Amino acid sequence: MFKLFSQYVSVGVLNTGIHWSCFSALFSLIGLNQSLSNFIAFCVAVTFSFIANAKWTFKAKATTGRYIAFFIFMGTMAALIGYVADLLHAPAIITLIAFSVFSLVAGFIYSKFIVFRGD
Repeated sequence: MFKLFSQYVSVGVLNTGIHWSCFSALFSLIGLNQSLSNFIAFCVAVTFSFIANAKWTFKAKATTGRYIAFFIFMGTMAALIGYVADLLHAPAIITLIAFSVFSLVAGFIYSKFIVFRGD
């Protein structure tokens, strides 16, 4: 279990770098607003994360159904944490850190026991 979680963390680090890089490029270089930049960056990063975790971490098939389940779960978590952060008027860095930590743990559990179970 520790090896799986370590691999999941490694993918998560890359995933975070992809998300932040895409966001920065879309927002700073192209001039899209933060909402659209973040949504597009999330889509790119979650797609990478799903494929990398399916192939490398869980050694499972990357099916459309699994992708949809993973995408909806991670997207819902991101939206809920953002919603709560807005209600609490939390600084953006706190939101990023909270989502990163929560999604790492909850995403691993969800992936291991729901999305890629049985493989």
